[in-house]
Amino acid sequence: MTAPLKIPMPLRVPELAPSLGRLLVPRRLAEPWIPLDDIREELASRVIELAGEARGAAAQERRDVVLDVLGRRAWLGAWEHAVRRTAERVARALDESIERAARRVRMPRRQWRRRLLTAGERRAIGARLGSGAERFVAALDALAAAAARVRDASVLDKDIHAAWQDGLRGAARRLEAAWLALEDELALEARRWAPEIEAVALWRPPLWPVVALWAPLTLAIMWLGLVLGGYLSAPAWVAARLGF
Repeated sequence: MTAPLKIPMPLRVPELAPSLGRLLVPRRLAEPWIPLDDIREELASRVIELAGEARGAAAQERRDVVLDVLGRRAWLGAWEHAVRRTAERVARALDESIERAARRVRMPRRQWRRRLLTAGERRAIGARLGSGAERFVAALDALAAAAARVRDASVLDKDIHAAWQDGLRGAARRLEAAWLALEDELALEARRWAPEIEAVALWRPPLWPVVALWAPLTLAIMWLGLVLGGYLSAPAWVAARLGF
């Protein structure tokens, strides 16, 4: 008996822009303390570009290319790039704030440079900014599973194809949520570093060098005044020099 002919299901990439929501069109009560719109727009544009590239491959019936272009690695790469750029911008802004505060109070360069962010602190900022992506990563795992099923789906497997499309929309929605979590964490980051910057702004030069320099000199002048006034007897070497 001849096996029935299996016709592959044509892959149709859904429109992802509506699922990106506030990643595409932000609605904020207040602007972030550092500019983020260029990074946000780049991330949203990257997703839309990936979808467009996948549609072009789908029109040529290049199924593997479609699934790879919109696969887990591509989504995760776009997100990690956005987090990395944001973390670098945060670290640079904090370093600039520390330097401005230090210069305002005339803190020695060697001292304020020791207060600049270390490589470990920069990595920690990136980790915190990306910490809200758990559900996005879970959505990518679900998308990868759906892509594995749709790769060999036939025209009869409409539910499998619909599940893959839903996986793409779900990934876009979770990416929006991850970005909103990043913006929330960004506000926390500003509060986390505020005491450090305030400590620099409140710095004052230590008084002990002034005391160490002027106290002996003041005592010497007072002693000399008492000697010249006749209240104290002058040592022989002073008397000889002053002609007493």
